[in-house]
Amino acid sequence: MKGIVHHAVYDTLADWETGHATAHLRSGAHQREPGGYEIVTVGLTTDPVVTMGGTRIVPDLALDRLSPRDSALLILPGAELWDAGDELAPFARKAGEFLAAGVPVAAICGATAGLAREGLLDGRAHTSAAREYLEAQQGYAGSERYLDRDAVLDGDLVTAGPTEPVAFAREIFRRLDSHRPEVLDAWFRLFAHSDAAAYGVLMSA
Repeated sequence: MKGIVHHAVYDTLADWETGHATAHLRSGAHQREPGGYEIVTVGLTTDPVVTMGGTRIVPDLALDRLSPRDSALLILPGAELWDAGDELAPFARKAGEFLAAGVPVAAICGATAGLAREGLLDGRAHTSAAREYLEAQQGYAGSERYLDRDAVLDGDLVTAGPTEPVAFAREIFRRLDSHRPEVLDAWFRLFAHSDAAAYGVLMSA
């Protein structure tokens, strides 16, 4: 294994948003070097959580045990809870620790709002579901850095909106430098656009 990718899990997690990233990071398929990443789930506690789709997950690790020095990446999926109060704020604060330590963070959908409320988007190019969604978050002052794109990578931060799980994965792979550029391009064309010509590139990788 190349290292550990930590995946936050909590009730109402949006099931569809991170599967492309975690599956391909773990499998190691088409990556520059053989072997994949270990995926470790992180909850507020180690009590089970239930996703939006009804899947029950028992976290591997409690958030207070998570340290950036043990991680290659922190993934924060969206969830209804991000818009329902401050229950998930500890995950946004942990993301701040990761970014301060130079360890990448990838946030999609409602998780971007959590980062916005912590002020973590103000100095970084980013995207989300919509500019207006972030502008409604108390503490957000990064509107000028908002980009209307499928996903955005700025330094150690990856962001995307809820309809862009494939682009989200693409920018995660780019940040981890896990795929050669031509392979990354083919992967995206296949999974985002069903481009049959890209299949041959992946098979020869």
